This record gives sequence, C-alpha cells and structure tokens, in this order.
Amino acid sequence: MTDELTISGIECRGHHGVFDFERREGQRFVIDLTLGVDTTPAARSDELHDTVDYGSLVDAVKAAVENDPVDLIETLAQRLADVCLMDARVEWTRVTVHKPEAPIDATFRDVALTIFRNARSAQ
Repeated sequence: MTDELTISGIECRGHHGVFDFERREGQRFVIDLTLGVDTTPAARSDELHDTVDYGSLVDAVKAAVENDPVDLIETLAQRLADVCLMDARVEWTRVTVHKPEAPIDATFRDVALTIFRNARSAQ
C-alpha cells in the first residue's frame, strides 16, 4: 500500500494540438498529478532526499509541457507520466491534462484526459 502525493493545478503554456494556430499561438494547459509513494522513510528522517522533491518534479513537468509540441493530449499525458515515474520511489502515477481552451465550437468548461500508469508499465 502506498501513500498519495497530489499536486493540482500546475499551469503551463504549450503549443500542442493538431491545428496550425494551436502550434503557432499556444494555449494554457493545467496539469494535475497524483503519485503513489511510500512516505514512511521521509516521515522518519524528516529529510527531503528520502521523498519525492515535488518542486523539482513540477519544474520537470512544466518543461515537458512547454517544449517539443505534440498533436494529442494523449501523447502529452504519457510524456508527463514518464517524467513522474523517473523517480524510482514513485510506484504509480495518475496524470490529468486539462485543455480548457481546446478548439471546440461550443460553450464548455474543460477538456481533460486522465491516465494511470505504474512503474512496471514504464519499464
């Protein structure tokens, strides 16, 4: 059994999408992450090196969104899951990519994709 570390509402600007104007102009993406992590070692030691440094993780996630555009949020979500699973202490991750400014000709609040990946599937 693992604990859950959640980071919600990471705002980034990316140039992902299938349309030329999305690639050219970019848009806002909002990322939610949940990580399955055993926090017992960090709770005992009270040392950052015994847990996932979520500040560094957010930096890596932002960089992954802000660089190397892709067509689909499915591809982007997988990329972000891979970033989360780079730390061996992360047993699984749930990643949600929100694309609130998606090019849809209707009034809507959000487009979001959530994926679940575990460390075994990343190997």
